[in-house]
Amino acid sequence: MFGDDEEPEEDTGSDDNDGAAGEQAQAGPAGDARAQQPEKNGERAGKNNASRAEAKKDADPMQKKRDAEQSGSLESSIIYWQGNDKIPPMLEDTKKTLAEVMGLNSSFDVVFREMTFGGRKAALLCISGFAKDTIIDEILKRLTYLTPENISADVLASFMSEYIPHVQVEKGELLSESINKVLSGMSVIFLEGETEVIVMDTRSYPSRSPDEPSIERVVRGARDGFTETLLSNIALVRRRVRDPGLKLEMHQVGRRTRTDVCLAYIDDIVDKTQVQAVTDKIKGVDIDGIPLADKQLEEAIVGGGWNPYPLVRYSERPDVVASHLLEGRVVVFVDTSPSVMILPTTFFDLCQHAEENRQTPFMGTYLRWVRFIGIFASMFLLPLWMLLVIHPELKPAMLEFIGPQKTAKIPLLAQFLIVEIGVDLLRMAAVHTPTPLGSAMGLIAAILVGDIAVQTGLFVNEVVLYMAVASIGMFATPSYELGLANRIVRLALLLAVAVFQVPGFMIGSTLLVVLLTTHRSYNSSYLWPFIPFNAKAMGEILLRQPVLSSKTRPSFNKTRDNTRMPLVQEKEHKK
Repeated sequence: MFGDDEEPEEDTGSDDNDGAAGEQAQAGPAGDARAQQPEKNGERAGKNNASRAEAKKDADPMQKKRDAEQSGSLESSIIYWQGNDKIPPMLEDTKKTLAEVMGLNSSFDVVFREMTFGGRKAALLCISGFAKDTIIDEILKRLTYLTPENISADVLASFMSEYIPHVQVEKGELLSESINKVLSGMSVIFLEGETEVIVMDTRSYPSRSPDEPSIERVVRGARDGFTETLLSNIALVRRRVRDPGLKLEMHQVGRRTRTDVCLAYIDDIVDKTQVQAVTDKIKGVDIDGIPLADKQLEEAIVGGGWNPYPLVRYSERPDVVASHLLEGRVVVFVDTSPSVMILPTTFFDLCQHAEENRQTPFMGTYLRWVRFIGIFASMFLLPLWMLLVIHPELKPAMLEFIGPQKTAKIPLLAQFLIVEIGVDLLRMAAVHTPTPLGSAMGLIAAILVGDIAVQTGLFVNEVVLYMAVASIGMFATPSYELGLANRIVRLALLLAVAVFQVPGFMIGSTLLVVLLTTHRSYNSSYLWPFIPFNAKAMGEILLRQPVLSSKTRPSFNKTRDNTRMPLVQEKEHKK
């Protein structure tokens, strides 16, 4: 009986197991279907979006034409949309082209104000952020008083000569040129039935006051400096050089940015061959734009490759730029940049500062020599000290005190490299640190890092000391770019001394001189007047000459007028 009773129980259990397995088998496909459901929903959503986009294209027949446009410039875009680059006589056609090319009705700052003056339909096109409201209001107020009887047959001529009370007014014949001028801040008036437009200079750029540059500060002298506005920068130079021979050539660089670039020189002093070479280089730049302004333009027209030394001099001081113009240099202004490029330049030009000419000749010479010593120390102090540590027999008797008095846990070369990187990190942190926190960051670097690193035996006192002196010399270099290049040379000499000792230092220094000698800034020697040697010019580099003693301009500029003073004035000065 027990056997008969147990068999049904076993059968029941097996049936239950089979039922559970069946349920699991049924649940498996259902679970998989539920897992695949989000994927199918995503595919359906993608198909729906694609279908909506296709429907939108079908609803808007111009969308396909917009998607097919591959214009590389404004001119080609206008020709693509209206077939030519002329001004459409109908305002409706003009609005359609501007909507496709310039973003009218989609860009909030593009203003196209339609009005009627003397019975003629007109429209004002401008950028709201650039247009000066007071000027435009005066012009429009005058035009609203016109009646049909006041307008002659030549509407455009009567508007320009009689009814627009503004100085800078001109005609425009091409739509691309008119749009470019609007994007640069000007305003354009379109007239119904006319194939020409009236272009008015009503721009007013956002700008700051001309404060003193932070890099080129002086104790005595002017406190104004360049800003990001090209026109105000040129005015600051015009104020100092009131010479009718000062020429200012305007160019535009970049197919999209159309950045204004101004080439400045004094016509009867500068070498015309050099001016033509720079002009050709600027016109030959064919890129989409230079949003980083002068530095990108420098790489495009000067080059230099991987050479760390700068081929142009940058300045933010109008008086420095004016003095270089009088020497026969070429100056390049770039809109949106407070720095101005001066070329050609030399190594010794980059070592001079405006402060030297603001003091007496004796004190100016002293400051110049102190600066030269600092620049020399920033390049050669650390490699020379490391060489004397490796070869103590090279030390003169009077320099026996030089050398580490204690040893450290880190090798000497590694100490230099770590401190070099630490100084660079400190410099970069100082740029990005708010001014109120700058002093606190200096205390952290000097006390917590430097002092504790020496006390724990990781660094030698002399390494920190000489690195501090070299850093001060680098920061005392007037040209920021030259200071960074000298730092790279210092690192290369350190590695050469660590690997090859005395031969490494000698060969590295020789290669440096050869590099600077073969380095040319617009066909001018970079080490002039040292190589090729010019005794008189070298004397003026080493000794700051009085103003009336410097009778000629630097010869390496190949100036057309080489004299600073007329011969009659020079003879009277001798008497």
